[in-house]
Amino acid sequence: MNHQATAGNGQFRAADPVKLRSRPWAATLILVGGLIALAFGIAVSVSFGAADIKLSVVWTAVFHFNPDLSDHQIIRELRLPRVLGAVMVGASFAVAGAIMQGMTRNPLADSGLMGINSGAGFALAVCFAFFPHLSFMYLILYSFVGAGMGAGIVYGIGSLSKGGLTPARLVLAGAAFSALLSALSEGVALYFNIGQDLAFWYAGGVAGTKWFQLQIMFPWFAGALICAFLLSRSITMLSLGEDIAKGLGLRTGLVKLAGALIVLILAGSSVSVVGAVGFIGLIIPHLTRYLVGVDYKWIIPCSAVLGSLLAVSADLTARMIVPGQETPFGAIIALIGVPFFLYLARKERREL
Repeated sequence: MNHQATAGNGQFRAADPVKLRSRPWAATLILVGGLIALAFGIAVSVSFGAADIKLSVVWTAVFHFNPDLSDHQIIRELRLPRVLGAVMVGASFAVAGAIMQGMTRNPLADSGLMGINSGAGFALAVCFAFFPHLSFMYLILYSFVGAGMGAGIVYGIGSLSKGGLTPARLVLAGAAFSALLSALSEGVALYFNIGQDLAFWYAGGVAGTKWFQLQIMFPWFAGALICAFLLSRSITMLSLGEDIAKGLGLRTGLVKLAGALIVLILAGSSVSVVGAVGFIGLIIPHLTRYLVGVDYKWIIPCSAVLGSLLAVSADLTARMIVPGQETPFGAIIALIGVPFFLYLARKERREL
């Protein structure tokens, strides 16, 4: 009984700062306003292109599709899967980054910096070279395997250093191993003459997204997001420190395993669709925590909305730079992400 009372008091003391530093009103505003902005962004993105289409035509094509009209065909077969792919990918990378940062308490954690994206990309290169006729479902599964391999090796390399696994060492190990995997992927592409097949991965974009890809990805995406939300309370406790989480009775090993699987599913499936798009999972979780506080019950859904909004906006901006030509939206995000990463790395160095 005394032990339970102590645990209860500990939980109360640990939860108080979270409660005080959480801003549910801000989270509600972001969710409502963000979803409205996202709906508007989707409509504008679908209407904009080589052939500009009025918003009224977009509405008609979505809800009263006429296969005999070319505008309806363009919207339904080309632009809708593209923008919906951006929505899913942006939410996936953002939530994956939030979970990684919460579980590891590493402000620099991101699937692109931790070897997950490059691992999934290397697995795709091997598949295109040796199993060129695999279905997209199997490509996603191999992406999961490659993502897990990349993350495992990066964490292993980072742990071998004398001073232990620090955020800076983890990022350095991730950058080095990601560069190695990217070089290997390019070597495979050159040797087996599959550069065209891998071009989408090098560039990072949603231009070639098809409905069948979204249909296969959506169950993984939806299931992982639901599991992430169900895990949010545990991630909040882990973000306070592993000792505190264990003192509250949390099975930290099980939570970390579940979180790692969610991250691999979200990042692996996204890389299989759009390629190596980095920095969404670095930028969005930091912005979300600044706005809504430290409670992952709010961070995860808000990160999903803001990540989708960033991806849709970046894709639209990429198409507006040179009208009629494709600029990879990963390059637009990198223009924001690289300075942000350098700022965080400098801040982290000062705090070490």
